[in-house]
Amino acid sequence: MSATDRYNSLDDFLISTAYTVDAPVEFGPGLTYPVKGREIEATVLFSDISAYSARTLDLRPVETLAFVNQFFTWMTAMALQGTNGIVDKYIGDEMMIVFSKEFGSEDPFEEAVRVARRMGEQDFFSFVPHVGIAGGAVIVGHAGTPLMYNCSVFGAPVALAARCAGTRPEETESGFPSYSCSITFPEAEWEGRNFGEVFPPTKYKDEDGHVVSEQPTTWELLPARTVTPKNMRELPIREVVDRAFNLPDTSPEESAKRVVEEMREANRYWPREA
Repeated sequence: MSATDRYNSLDDFLISTAYTVDAPVEFGPGLTYPVKGREIEATVLFSDISAYSARTLDLRPVETLAFVNQFFTWMTAMALQGTNGIVDKYIGDEMMIVFSKEFGSEDPFEEAVRVARRMGEQDFFSFVPHVGIAGGAVIVGHAGTPLMYNCSVFGAPVALAARCAGTRPEETESGFPSYSCSITFPEAEWEGRNFGEVFPPTKYKDEDGHVVSEQPTTWELLPARTVTPKNMRELPIREVVDRAFNLPDTSPEESAKRVVEEMREANRYWPREA
């Protein structure tokens, strides 16, 4: 599949391909549920906002909505820029993206890492994302009932990627992180890969496509270590962190407050009476 023919959603993918399972299951008197979807190999990426609870504690609900939508909009633009990834869902302050050869990715893991790198380097609003990546066998299927259902990806890599996103590299003695973005994945995913090839220097080109300058990478591959994610057995992981920091003129929290105030002034926001 060419990049120009990329799938816009998991629903698009299922409509265009054959199911590997499609059956109704009886579940008690008069109750049935469907098991239908397609099994594939895929890489799952989870990304969330650093210190989300603390950063939104003093925001009004509508400001929190503006805050998370800024994150989703910006990070989705980073994720879909020249890739074959499919956004699965937005959950609270997290987003989940799926990559697969069946979606057009040549190397789903490396494509997921490139997306995570772009999320960190282009984090101009300083969301400080934590990214978790894991791959393996999953199924793209429908979950729910005829009253309400959605299309999503299910399998161990989903939980593993989420747990990796929740794993934080060790902090400095001051208690503050020494990085602006972290990417965490099972150590086995890195086997046989070269850091310089996966995280090459940033090259700047002129209008004719000639390289005019090259900036060394600000990313660092940390030593392997073993963690025990919640409700999981011990897991050897690798982490890559970005040592460069983005210093925005306005924080996303202040930006969200300003956006809501502008909506009020434009008569687009009608707060309910207390």
